Amino acid sequence: MLFSKCNATALALAAAVSLGAGAAQAKNAIIIGMQQEPTVLDPTADATASIDSIFTNNVYESLTSVTEQGEIVPALADSWTISDDGKVFTFNLADNVTYHDGTTFDADDVKFSFDRAMAEDSVNPTKGIFKPIESVEVVDPDTVRITLKNPDAFFLFNMAQGDASIVAPESAETNKTNPVGTGAYRFDSWTRGSEMTLVKNADYRKAADVQIEKVTFRFVADPAAAVAALLSDEIDAFPGMPAPEVLEQFKADPRFNVVVGTTEGEVILALNNARAPFNDIRVRRAINHALDRQAIIDGAYYGYGQPIGSFFPPHHKSYVDLTGEYPHDAAKAKALLAEAGVTNLSVTLRTPHFPYARRSAEIVQSQLGEAGIDVKIEQVEWGFWIGEVYKKLNYDMTIIAHTSPNDLGNFARGPEYFYGYDNPEFNALWEKISTETDPAKLDALLKDGQRMITGDAVHGFLFQLPLLGVWRKELSGYRKSSPVLFAPLMELRWN
Repeated sequence: MLFSKCNATALALAAAVSLGAGAAQAKNAIIIGMQQEPTVLDPTADATASIDSIFTNNVYESLTSVTEQGEIVPALADSWTISDDGKVFTFNLADNVTYHDGTTFDADDVKFSFDRAMAEDSVNPTKGIFKPIESVEVVDPDTVRITLKNPDAFFLFNMAQGDASIVAPESAETNKTNPVGTGAYRFDSWTRGSEMTLVKNADYRKAADVQIEKVTFRFVADPAAAVAALLSDEIDAFPGMPAPEVLEQFKADPRFNVVVGTTEGEVILALNNARAPFNDIRVRRAINHALDRQAIIDGAYYGYGQPIGSFFPPHHKSYVDLTGEYPHDAAKAKALLAEAGVTNLSVTLRTPHFPYARRSAEIVQSQLGEAGIDVKIEQVEWGFWIGEVYKKLNYDMTIIAHTSPNDLGNFARGPEYFYGYDNPEFNALWEKISTETDPAKLDALLKDGQRMITGDAVHGFLFQLPLLGVWRKELSGYRKSSPVLFAPLMELRWN
């Protein structure tokens, strides 16, 4: 399969070169390639990463934002104060803000958005980030006071996420198909299966800072097609290039810049801990010993990416290198399976259609086979994956990249979360982590959390997903690394 994909990409390269350069884009417009098409258009309603990539900090805004360096900066809140006990945040809201439909933004919208996210029937995909909130009070139209039950180490950072987007009661219920926010760009059109267009919001309070007036996202799932589209000038940039095997060719092409950065995306071989035999730690440890992470990176991502031994990004200051905890050892894996009384194990590996998952799955299949585990690969569409794997836990194993920052708390979401993992000891540890505001103590707790997850061998931790960007040399402002899921389009410039 890997060989045939290389051949397909080579054919695409040849075809693109024969086409020659297409018409250059106007300097007030840009076409961006993207693999994953959004399922809906509201980041407060669905966990699909591409929703945040397109809409967060572009169409919708939150109280705060995050720079490429991870610094928390003002957004819909111009400034804020924090009480001495770290539990009361008073936000001063930005002036002259309106929604795209002309509705006025004020403190009532903030309260509405938070009450909606915290409601018992909320469908917010990361409802847990609102759990620390005790109350949300409207002080006056320009001021909101949020009181926490206890200090929260990640509160201001979480308030920048798409899940914390501020929406209006007048349009909240229709945002899934007709998004209305306060951001620099307005939703224009969506041709399902093809492309989506945003246009500059002329009424944006910082409209003078927005150079690109029209942004088209073209959805290109096939890596070979992505390469061909770039080389034939059909698209201007592909921030998440799905064909790492052709990066050297793009580096040699004077029309393009190629940048290799980092993301928050941990690629994992997820094991359904609620389903036998993965409810046995010996089986999970056997699988970890069967994995050769570097071979997976070399085969699936052509050497790009960094091995991980737990659920934590290597670029974080609190990272612990645990890759040596389960050295690749097929004999050890077989011994652990025998100890667990598991023989002739046959499992299904359900993978979404992303190239990193498909390619990794083939190598994982081979490596587990060496340990005596028969793996059947079943490729599924994203909608099926969300419905059956993520929501119903209907799977044995899957491969997925978790791209949200500060998401070690996933392991404290209980057995109903798709990991099927439930460890009261980790839940108690996460409670300490999430409420610790002393940097040194937080650092130590985060390290403890990584060690506990690795000790439990909850999943097979594979590699940190790199950010492979290819864009035209005349284009600047793209983020080379991704501390959050979004990248503000207003930072883009044609030089």
